[in-house]
Amino acid sequence: MSNEAVFEKVSQLMADLFDLDKSKITLESKFEDLDLSSLDAIDLVVELQQFTGKKVDEEGLKKVRTVGDIVALVEAHVQQDGTKAA
Repeated sequence: MSNEAVFEKVSQLMADLFDLDKSKITLESKFEDLDLSSLDAIDLVVELQQFTGKKVDEEGLKKVRTVGDIVALVEAHVQQDGTKAA
């Protein structure tokens, strides 16, 4: 799954979950810039776990600061075992 495809999925998920304008979500967007709290981040993680079919590594989550970080994390999970998340 390409970086663009993962970003599209993550940004759509965030727009739907948090009622955000999708056009304002970029790879550089920080959670605080999007007015998202740590509780929102937990909700997003739960959804991403369902998307990838794998538990998201807590150590990896501690490094997440931007939407691009989330995309990289999801990409790594998808590529680890060749899972085709769609």
